[in-house]
Amino acid sequence: QLNLVESGGGLAQSGGSLRLSCTASRFTFRYYAIGWVRQAPGKEHEGLVCINADDDGTRYADSVKGRFTISRDNTKNMVYLQMDNLRPEDTAVYYCAADVRSSCSGYEASGFDYWGQGTQVTVSS
Repeated sequence: QLNLVESGGGLAQSGGSLRLSCTASRFTFRYYAIGWVRQAPGKEHEGLVCINADDDGTRYADSVKGRFTISRDNTKNMVYLQMDNLRPEDTAVYYCAADVRSSCSGYEASGFDYWGQGTQVTVSS
């Protein structure tokens, strides 16, 4: 069982920034592609981004491209999601997710095998 833990959610104003963090217990990040998925109230899960295990490639959804940046530090077993220029429509629960493959096949939510418990992000207008 892979245990992913997110942190860093909270409240931000429109145009502001937040940084989410993800770590894991009981397994080592560096062998897995890691991504972020969100779910807004009343909506389906939306895949946002994925980063390769070796940090040599990323995939972004159009909805966040140019505003969100994923990064990883395999020495610290951490993955980050820097979210800039936030909009009210970014309000959602954000999940860190792992793909057992080392390379991202995409960023769609269905491509991830393990998920964290989620962290709430709320953006006020």
